[in-house]
Amino acid sequence: MSTIVLTVIGIVIFVFGLLFSIAWHELGHLSTAKLFGIRVPQYMVGFGPTIWSRKKGDTEYGFKAIPAGGYIRMIGMFPPGPDGRIESRSTSPWRSMVEDARSAAFEELEEGDEERLFYTRKPWKRVIVMFAGPFMNLILAVVIFMGVAMSFGFETQTTQVAGVQKCVISQSEKRQTCEKGDPVSPARAAGLKEGDKIVAFDGAKVSTWAELSDHIRNTIGPATITVVRDGKQQTLHAKLAKNMVARKDSNGDVVPDKYVPAGYLGFAAQTEIKPLSFGASVGRMGDMVGNGVDSIVALPSKIPDLWNAAFDGGQRKADSPVGVVGAARIGGEVMTLHVPAQNQLAMMLFLLAGFNLSLFLFNMLPLLPLDGGHIAGALWEALRRNLAKVFRRPDPGPFDVAKLMPVAYVVAGVFVCFTLLVLVADIVNPVKIT
Repeated sequence: MSTIVLTVIGIVIFVFGLLFSIAWHELGHLSTAKLFGIRVPQYMVGFGPTIWSRKKGDTEYGFKAIPAGGYIRMIGMFPPGPDGRIESRSTSPWRSMVEDARSAAFEELEEGDEERLFYTRKPWKRVIVMFAGPFMNLILAVVIFMGVAMSFGFETQTTQVAGVQKCVISQSEKRQTCEKGDPVSPARAAGLKEGDKIVAFDGAKVSTWAELSDHIRNTIGPATITVVRDGKQQTLHAKLAKNMVARKDSNGDVVPDKYVPAGYLGFAAQTEIKPLSFGASVGRMGDMVGNGVDSIVALPSKIPDLWNAAFDGGQRKADSPVGVVGAARIGGEVMTLHVPAQNQLAMMLFLLAGFNLSLFLFNMLPLLPLDGGHIAGALWEALRRNLAKVFRRPDPGPFDVAKLMPVAYVVAGVFVCFTLLVLVADIVNPVKIT
């Protein structure tokens, strides 16, 4: 098949995964809302004009034209105003935002709904309803990631030699060819050859790349390299050089664009794909969550590079934020890679797992209109009410989240601007995996 057809197939597969993830997220909200007796008039996947819907019970289920999100509509998201009225008018624009939000929360109010309003539920029930959506994405991310990690695995470096460097080049220089004056690499000088399997370093047995890598980095000067070549064991004598090499984090993973001085031998390790154990998969999943949190915290610092990539032709870095369009393009690119079909499937599933993890982390930010903002409001209400009980004060009543709507509009505006910036970058200067 042509590259274009494969790309389209990859994009379509990602879009279906995206729609499923959205529907899965809203199913969490819907199921818990109904469990607690809250009336839900709508369950929709997508935004914009409705392209299909069907009403079952008191809920309309459907799909909308723009697959960029979804929602459920619950009656009574916000409590009435201090005067007990749902709607009043004000000349203040900020006040009008509050009143509009409160009014929208009571649209389609029907007789008998007084006992089915969201805000009348205890705070812990509201926390569960709002947390259930992101939690469904976390479940999906964990299931996909663990399933693929334990059945398919990850590309892992081995102690077998895939190639020997001709000379010593600082990794921070990011060049591949030797220049006049570059010293011969210690591996080449020692006689290391492609296909050799290193089984010991300076007398210490090694069975994994991590062990061997640590030994090499910690050694500058003479060392013995024990290899198996053509079924026979041989001992080579090398003099390791000091070189600038990629920095590693506490988990042994390479930190992009960071370099440290360390021992250098000068060869490329063979790689193979190996399934992980349950424990190793859990560890990798933990790393993925940690990296996801770090990425969200670092989002503001990525804006200058995003702007340069979108409008000034700057380099789009591999760790640059990616939106739905960029992720879909990566999905299309995966299908064009010259790798076995099972590798493509694993990469698509990892992409979907990462997308769901991002949905979970992003929605947990304690900001309206995100789910985390509603959770924070419910927790604040619980704290106020419990403190009132402790100090024997009157019940302060429901916390009026609607009063935070002006802030929510500002937050939403910032998110929209950021999303548009990422969208432009994804179109004109996308992140590529090849």
